[in-house]
Amino acid sequence: MNGDRIAVAMSGGVDSSAAAAILKDAGHDVIGFSMQLWDQRRNPSLGTDHPGGRCCSLDDIQDARLVAARLGISYYVVNLQEEFERQVVRAFIDDYCSGRTPSPCVLCNSRMKFDHLLRLAEQVRATHVATGHYARSARSPEHGRYMLLKGRDPDKDQSYFLFELTQEQLARALFPLGDLEKTQVREIARRYGLAVADKAESQEICFVPDGDYAGFIERYCRDSTLTHGGDRPLSGGEIVDAGGRVLGRHDGIHRFTIGQRRGLGIAHSEPLYVIYIEPSTRRVVVGERYKLDAASCRIERIHWVSVAEPRTSIRAAVKIRSRHTEVPAEICPLDKGRAEVLFDTPQPAVTPGQAAVFYQDEVVMGGGWITRQ
Repeated sequence: MNGDRIAVAMSGGVDSSAAAAILKDAGHDVIGFSMQLWDQRRNPSLGTDHPGGRCCSLDDIQDARLVAARLGISYYVVNLQEEFERQVVRAFIDDYCSGRTPSPCVLCNSRMKFDHLLRLAEQVRATHVATGHYARSARSPEHGRYMLLKGRDPDKDQSYFLFELTQEQLARALFPLGDLEKTQVREIARRYGLAVADKAESQEICFVPDGDYAGFIERYCRDSTLTHGGDRPLSGGEIVDAGGRVLGRHDGIHRFTIGQRRGLGIAHSEPLYVIYIEPSTRRVVVGERYKLDAASCRIERIHWVSVAEPRTSIRAAVKIRSRHTEVPAEICPLDKGRAEVLFDTPQPAVTPGQAAVFYQDEVVMGGGWITRQ
């Protein structure tokens, strides 16, 4: 593989920059691509001094351009804003307005970064694509499938966000940082004299860099023709307890997620949490902490990335959100790409709209999307 042409997704951050440097040093013909996904000028409330999101701001693209020049590699910027808005942003808004809590980074990876990067790679006759994700891949000697593996650094592992990758995508994907820790990656960037070596990381969704999801949704819906089922997408409703007793009112279910405690605007003798959201009635159901625990959940749109679809129940470690610790569970297949997950121990705040990813040791078996029972 030495000397192959490789298309690298470059966000302007230290991770993708170091990945490009590693591949260039290994003797590959590296071509950098930055995907312009979101125009930060559409977030006017942030002000001019607020940093943009990952891979979307003009500063990030300029950083990527300077890294490419420093490494002496070809570099291109591709405008994918329309596709990103249609496939990721609108899905994000639709989920929140339907009482779900989305995970847009999963969709961005599978539908945007890898899908479009592979197309770009074909245009420049590159054999592989590479990203700065902390993950690994390998081909199974037993069944020949490509497997998605955790990154070596447990604190940086990003395999959760990649479970929707296809066999075709995995076969051509490279993860140069998969065996490294963050400190090593920054040191590599310093060694190559890359100005982004100490660049801070963004912890927010790129198109909502200030973390104000509700504000973003309200601005978007106000400025577009997006509607949901003919109703006003942001209409308010009642906050009730598990028995249906009205405790207060709210300004829209897009402002709530399962397990939320703050911002309820309710005076009560003990803390209350959002335990359920009823999109059809616009009701937000609240209750005590123990009512958040769930012994099971339903999963839909399952994708088996590293293994063939099982015909019978299997054991796995399941992660129900990106920063959640994996827990042992039994996965019971149902029909139409669905399954029921039975946790060994009840789990708090199992949230519709989030991804549930299945692991067996370091292998990502697959995953799906949590739905309502």
